[in-house]
Amino acid sequence: MIWLTWRQFRLQVLVIFAAVVTIAIAMAVTGSELLHAYHADTVGFLGQIVNDRVDKTLYLLGLALLYAAPSVIGAFWGAPLIARELEAGTHRLVWNQSITRSRWLAVKLALTGVAAMAATGLLSLAVSWWSSPIDQAVARGQSAGPFSFPRLFPIVYGARGVVPIGYTAFAFALGVAVGLLLRRSVPAIAITLAVVIAVQTAMPLAVRGHLIAPVRLTTAITTSNFTGLHGSGPPDRGPTLQGFTVRAGKPGDWVLSNQTINAQGVVPHTLPAWVADCFLPKQAAIGQGATRVKAPTPRLLDGCFTRLADAGFRQRVTYQPASRFWALQWRETAMFLTLALLLTGFCFWRVRRDLT
Repeated sequence: MIWLTWRQFRLQVLVIFAAVVTIAIAMAVTGSELLHAYHADTVGFLGQIVNDRVDKTLYLLGLALLYAAPSVIGAFWGAPLIARELEAGTHRLVWNQSITRSRWLAVKLALTGVAAMAATGLLSLAVSWWSSPIDQAVARGQSAGPFSFPRLFPIVYGARGVVPIGYTAFAFALGVAVGLLLRRSVPAIAITLAVVIAVQTAMPLAVRGHLIAPVRLTTAITTSNFTGLHGSGPPDRGPTLQGFTVRAGKPGDWVLSNQTINAQGVVPHTLPAWVADCFLPKQAAIGQGATRVKAPTPRLLDGCFTRLADAGFRQRVTYQPASRFWALQWRETAMFLTLALLLTGFCFWRVRRDLT
């Protein structure tokens, strides 16, 4: 049975592992130079490499591959694994031999699933190692081009550490379960792709930030932490200002929300009208119909921030500290491995009790 499974999936396995090894070699060759450049200039490191086409390509390629790997493996390895056998009817031939249904499924799931997780794990190891100087520089406050997001930020987080392994295990088990239910490869592939992509999108939006209770900070709005305003309406007609954004925590932290609250602790729909007079540049006439822009002075801004504090306006920031990266990684991975085990259990139940 092991030999039969290997014969059926050896081409896919060899192609995937050849691609992973090729990428790992490329990253091993360039990664040592990247690490040396970081230690040589820890302050201006990202400014040096931002125009390097090879580094940018490898960085973006690593992100893309690790986000694509779970959905591709789930759809094209997991979904057809059993569905193809059921479509062709070859499962009956195997069951009429000395192989039981449970053993037939266990061998297929074990060999193919372990290979899928190993491929994703090796790729994640290579990408995480290669990107570590960039991640360290971003955590120190540097930012340049695509190298601007800390590793806890959603666009980077899913392509680091052990989380890609958990996603791959879940996607593979989901594909097998969907294939068992539908007994058709093409619909199973389409549904698996859609579900995995939906889960990858929903996790950072609704779940990940709450796997560990986030830090909530309420602080005064000052010239030292003020970073911007947000509102609605066209700037040339006097926009309606709705809130501030401030800097809180460390550069590598993942900010979940950055809200302005009033004296009652409620997020107001709009800020007082006088705020626009403080923070938005004004047009000043200089003769013959010409105008110039008068930017707010530091003295005026200090007075405005004092007036805001006196009126009870503060900033409420909710964030996950960068130090929780591995704690979040292990919790999220455990969650998806648990889902994979539950889906695997469903597959065994379906094969033994409900499949004819």
